[in-house]
Amino acid sequence: MEPLPTEERPSWRDLATRITVDFSPLRDYPHYRRLWIGQAVTFVGSEMALVALPYQVWQLTHSTLVLGLFSLTELLPLLTLTLAGGAVADAIDRRRMVLITETLQALGVAGLLVNAALPHPSIVVVFVFATVVAGCFSAGVGAMRSIPQRLIPEEVFAQAGALDSIYYGFGGVAGPPLAGVLIATAGLSTVYAIGMASFTATVVALWGLPAMAPHPDADRPGIRSIVEGFRFVSREKVILGFFLVDTNAMVFGMPLGLFPAIAARFGDATYLGALYAAPAAGALVAGLGSGWVAYVRRQGLVVVAAATLWGVAIAGFAFADRFWLALVLVGLAGLADQVSAIFRNAMLLALTPGRLLGRVRGIEFMQVASAPSLGNLEAGVVASLTSIRTSVASGGLLCIAGTLASAAAFPALLRYEAKRRAADA
Repeated sequence: MEPLPTEERPSWRDLATRITVDFSPLRDYPHYRRLWIGQAVTFVGSEMALVALPYQVWQLTHSTLVLGLFSLTELLPLLTLTLAGGAVADAIDRRRMVLITETLQALGVAGLLVNAALPHPSIVVVFVFATVVAGCFSAGVGAMRSIPQRLIPEEVFAQAGALDSIYYGFGGVAGPPLAGVLIATAGLSTVYAIGMASFTATVVALWGLPAMAPHPDADRPGIRSIVEGFRFVSREKVILGFFLVDTNAMVFGMPLGLFPAIAARFGDATYLGALYAAPAAGALVAGLGSGWVAYVRRQGLVVVAAATLWGVAIAGFAFADRFWLALVLVGLAGLADQVSAIFRNAMLLALTPGRLLGRVRGIEFMQVASAPSLGNLEAGVVASLTSIRTSVASGGLLCIAGTLASAAAFPALLRYEAKRRAADA
């Protein structure tokens, strides 16, 4: 009697390839590689500029009220122009639209550079050009995030999202500290100059991409087309499900607004920078160890699991009495958030028709941009009524409970299965 065949165990090299990041989208798709490199350079420069702006506002006014009002230059465009820009992106050449918005952002940062170089910089000019930059970004983000769907096949959407997380994480970790060093040694003008130059990287990358004509059935931009985008999201239960999971996690699960008070609790306000960098470091680790995402079919299930882990890490962070442990837990939360983002991005690209993608991307980014602000408000109010530890711990537990409740309400999310990679097929 012949022995039953046994499945050959993967070698350690095979296991390593399933852990380390999969660079095949960059290798196999030159247009995507060009865009990725351009965006990576731009993201680092924009992170540096985002540090320089509030620093200059404080330097010019020394007013916490003005510093608070300055956040409106970013929040208002994110809540309005993302929707309008997404509708326009579905009706015109997306590449051309992003070329225009990226060029205008570079010009806006150039205005900030000129103002910073003056003997007496104007706070009004800072507000004006910061609003221009934020407005152009908000108008173009739907188009920019829709471009990869035209450059790579559905089978590598998850791997591409993982590659994006590498430059998000690197930019989040390296950009702010580098900006701080340059502000102290070379001045604000240098930071703005680097930020302006960084936008040209994406402009050059886009210039080499093919034209991207709108879908033949594209709607004319307007209120009706925006409403159609919301209708699609409300009908597509998988997308609606992970929107709800992510909103719940961001509102309750990442108390960024309490980080200054938490850093002071550890006895040294210089710890604050490390706390802010920890989620980005976690995202970078998620990207570098993302080879396994190519083999995941139950992507919705992973999103639910990652959001749950996010809540567990934040609940543990509330009780961390050593700073290194606090950093590890916040980093773990950032890692879980990035894993969730990788698969949410893949599912959204796969499920959304091309004619609606700009609008749905705009709706998604509005949700992503507004939820953390609500989260900071929730964390601050609860902390003022109880304590910092209670606020953070309750937020983590509510993140877990809300994630499980969302999964139960949208079973389609748990059942969702992605297409197999072409190599596996």
